[in-house]
Amino acid sequence: MVLLAQVVGSLFGLLAVVFGAFGAHTLKKTLNNDQLKSFETGVKYQMYHAILLLVLSFNLNLDTSLQQYMIYCFIIGTLLFSFSIYLLVIGKAKGKRMKFLGPVTPLGGLLLVIGWGLLFYSFIANLV
Repeated sequence: MVLLAQVVGSLFGLLAVVFGAFGAHTLKKTLNNDQLKSFETGVKYQMYHAILLLVLSFNLNLDTSLQQYMIYCFIIGTLLFSFSIYLLVIGKAKGKRMKFLGPVTPLGGLLLVIGWGLLFYSFIANLV
């Protein structure tokens, strides 16, 4: 699980930099200001969770089921949240409506919240 968190965390970080540059240089010409802000939100959340995955992988053993569920929530949540935003924004800019992605973004956000809740719980459980 540690290796998975490190590989996915570093991949998310790499892609966040690439997508950020793509948004700042290429998409800036085709997206309106609101679309660009949405795209940037996806990039920020992706980078935040890339760093979080790496920090957790170097500081926790990730050998309990709680920690494993937490990592899965962060990985799947980031994929659903950030990547659905990218697809929605780019699709809208090209005149394509991808209505099926509408519920995907909040589902990804919910998984991120659950991941953070599990992290919080793991710290509280160690105090009690």
